[in-house]
Amino acid sequence: MRDYIEYYKHQYAANPAFLNTKIPRKAFEELTNQIGALLLKKSTAWAKAGEVSKFLHANPLPHSMRVMLPREIRAFCLALNALKQWVSAEQSAMDRLILGGTAKATCRAATPHCIVTGQELDAKTLNLHHPVRDGRPPLPLSKAGHDKIESQGATTETDPVREILLKLKHDGNRSWVMLRRGCLDLLGRTANHSTLNVGSNSKTFARKAKEVSGLDYEQILHWLDQKGYGF
Repeated sequence: MRDYIEYYKHQYAANPAFLNTKIPRKAFEELTNQIGALLLKKSTAWAKAGEVSKFLHANPLPHSMRVMLPREIRAFCLALNALKQWVSAEQSAMDRLILGGTAKATCRAATPHCIVTGQELDAKTLNLHHPVRDGRPPLPLSKAGHDKIESQGATTETDPVREILLKLKHDGNRSWVMLRRGCLDLLGRTANHSTLNVGSNSKTFARKAKEVSGLDYEQILHWLDQKGYGF
């Protein structure tokens, strides 16, 4: 890990954007199109028979809404939720691939300072940042360093949601990961919190974010997806 962190320290000095590399979405466009087509096909079948159909029958809509929300669409939404839970669980498993559940402790032992700001790291100020989402372990950054890296890919246009949530994030010493998992938890999906206390704090973050932003939990998750935050 010391060699790994030192490698990124030199790369950042030469090119700061190197710490926030993302593959273009079009690289997986064929895959996502196939998944979308499969979900549509399966949802049509599930709406008519099987466990999903039984669930829809046991959870009926008011008569006035049935025309606006057909069973096929409801089945599609349920399938999306199931897919999100699967993706979340798989991402958590991949995050543990190299360092297991000891990422923070291992990173703190490897370096005492943030490679972006030079600030000293401790348990409260340490943020984990993935430079590339291809299975490699995260880097230990300070809060200021993490925010600096994340903001490099932002446009020059003002994002009022980001301004509101970033302040909330700083004030509560929280992370985008906590916001994502808090929203997932409050929506009844798999969140994989590291501890019960972190889970409680994450849900508090999500509730406050919903209150101050005017967005619901699904919309907050969509915003996080668009920004590439909290994965």
